[in-house]
Amino acid sequence: MASVDDVKKLAALARIGVGEAELEKFAKEFDGILAYVGQLDALSVDTKERVLPAVRNVMREDGEPHAPGAYTEALAKQFPEREGNYLSVKQIISHD
Repeated sequence: MASVDDVKKLAALARIGVGEAELEKFAKEFDGILAYVGQLDALSVDTKERVLPAVRNVMREDGEPHAPGAYTEALAKQFPEREGNYLSVKQIISHD
């Protein structure tokens, strides 16, 4: 069975925060998770017979480009918040 210290080490490696209340719960669940993943060892996969499709680039034909800014105003009108010519979005990255 995994120990609470094992959970702390794994959380540190994954750079996630695990509360003290959750440590014991995760320690109990680890054996079940590892047993489930261990079932992959029982799979019989013949990699020598594997056939991969041919890889090729699919390129579109260049056509006449539209005028610059032709769709800008139509797209900007659909945005919930706007400050002048800029679209305002919620901050998702902090600099802590």
